[in-house]
Amino acid sequence: MSNQQPDHTPHIAELATRMFDHARQGQTQTLDAHLRAGLPVNLTNDQGNTLLMLAAHHGHPDTVATLITHGADLDRLNDHGHSPLSSAVFQGRSTIVALLTHHGADPDTGTPTARENAHLLEASNYLTLFDTPP
Repeated sequence: MSNQQPDHTPHIAELATRMFDHARQGQTQTLDAHLRAGLPVNLTNDQGNTLLMLAAHHGHPDTVATLITHGADLDRLNDHGHSPLSSAVFQGRSTIVALLTHHGADPDTGTPTARENAHLLEASNYLTLFDTPP
């Protein structure tokens, strides 16, 4: 009889991949159920993207709101130095930019920062939002 434990690594990797897909696709209810069951809200993929980064980048405000409710780190940078807010600005995701800003995301973190992206895109509405207290 062996005392070795089974290797669950492939199953964990498969689950993580599915969770990142759910964030990209805006499958809020599925993600919420997994988060309630103990999925780490700041889980990152091989590029350092969190669930929040993927949901923000792909334009899913309900998913972003759910992740915020579960305590997602609003300013966590991926391996390229991008924040969820800077990605949302670059993608033109106005609702998500407002949501992240309202909850305290820092427009001056990362490279480029959300503020720098707003200047680059001449998005004065974002610049005004960044300078308005939540």
